[in-house]
Amino acid sequence: MLTRKQHELICFIADRLADTGVSPSFEEMKEALDLKSKSGVHRLISALEERQFIRRLPNRARALEVLRMPERPVAKKPRPAAAIVTPATTPPPQPANDVIEIPLHGRIAAGVPIEALEGAQMLPVPAALLGSGEHYALEVSGDSMVEAGILDGDYALIRRQEDAREGDIVVALIDEHDATLKYYRREGAMIRLDPANRSYDPQRYAPDQVRVQGKLAGLLRRY
Repeated sequence: MLTRKQHELICFIADRLADTGVSPSFEEMKEALDLKSKSGVHRLISALEERQFIRRLPNRARALEVLRMPERPVAKKPRPAAAIVTPATTPPPQPANDVIEIPLHGRIAAGVPIEALEGAQMLPVPAALLGSGEHYALEVSGDSMVEAGILDGDYALIRRQEDAREGDIVVALIDEHDATLKYYRREGAMIRLDPANRSYDPQRYAPDQVRVQGKLAGLLRRY
């Protein structure tokens, strides 16, 4: 038997998932249940988890799944009589806009190469922007890739890999020190890293100077 607040919360979560495919935020749950703080929401969520009505989806921000709906109705204030709730015959849809957190490893040059910084920050990214494999993010610095639609301040979403095909946009580590985001091409025995800006010249290196660290998988942009 659920408490009135537990019943209200699971119904609110289920309705939001059915309408939008995305779990409500803790702030939205607090306001919907007229609670004074988010700690009350955490306690209700934990209680519903313990009773196996919901579960939290790992590595996804704001992602909840309703496992089952309560079979017995709970009275709502100020009405003394309980409203009839029909048990769900099918589970609610999975969240459509899942968010995954990936490592954010500092800034990368899209102009003159700069040192690639390692950091401990995480960046939330819509799962739809990522494919299979392991990913990380880098903040773009510079304008040499503007003609490819990559602007200063964008977040480049990178799939980790050590190989590249002709024409791929890659993160290239040069002399084990500087990293840059460029088109990858071969020119005879050399590796050529091409910008996407007519104001910049291609960069040419011996193969042992260049190590591919990943391929561009997507972009995030702040407005």
